Amino acid sequence: MTESASSLLVSRVFLRALQLDAFIGYYAHEKGVRQPLVADVELTLDGERFGGDDIQGTVDYGKIAEAAHALADEHVDLIETFAERLAQKCLAFALVSSVKVRIEKPRAVPGAMAGVEIVRGRG
Repeated sequence: MTESASSLLVSRVFLRALQLDAFIGYYAHEKGVRQPLVADVELTLDGERFGGDDIQGTVDYGKIAEAAHALADEHVDLIETFAERLAQKCLAFALVSSVKVRIEKPRAVPGAMAGVEIVRGRG
């Protein structure tokens, strides 16, 4: 296989449209109140291919959701901070080389969807 062909081999695991009720918000009226967030998380794995039928060769989707829900139970002022913390939790999973986290806050701006998207890698 040529170098360019092997560079096309990428393995990803993702979780999309995860609904969260989070303690989040910068303003006084947002403190102590849960608000909806929508999270998309995409993990790029170290291995080029998924190996066999073994959960050890991938990342359990439930673990991604657990990490996000745990963060939602702690007050965070900014969705930017929430995204950074979730990215760090995902980078701690075995095999993960990079992560893309997108957080949307449906109630932030009337008539629009506000959010952030970050990409982080190990290093």
